[in-house]
Amino acid sequence: QVQLVESGGGLVQAGGSLRLSCAASGRTFSSYNMGWFRQAPGKEREFVGAISRTGGVTNYADSVKGRFTISRDNAKSTAYLQMSSLKFEDTAVYYCAVGSTPGPTQWIRDYNYWGQGTQITVSS
Repeated sequence: QVQLVESGGGLVQAGGSLRLSCAASGRTFSSYNMGWFRQAPGKEREFVGAISRTGGVTNYADSVKGRFTISRDNAKSTAYLQMSSLKFEDTAVYYCAVGSTPGPTQWIRDYNYWGQGTQITVSS
């Protein structure tokens, strides 16, 4: 079992920056790939980005590529989502999740444990 807790959400103006954290407890964080997803009102949950166990491989959704950066600190059992140049359409609840596939994927089904989510609201 892994417990995940996101933090760092809030209200930000368009063009601004924000950093989310995802703190893990339970089983060894470094044994999991880690992903970030988001869900806007009335929409399905979608992939934002993911990072491999060691942090050596990352991949991102086209909608956030170049604006968002994922990193992790396995010694602190924490992952981060640095968001910049935020847009109104980035408004959503953001979730972190971990999974055991060989590499980081974009598929919800590949992630076994999820955080409770944190709200990001971007004002235009």
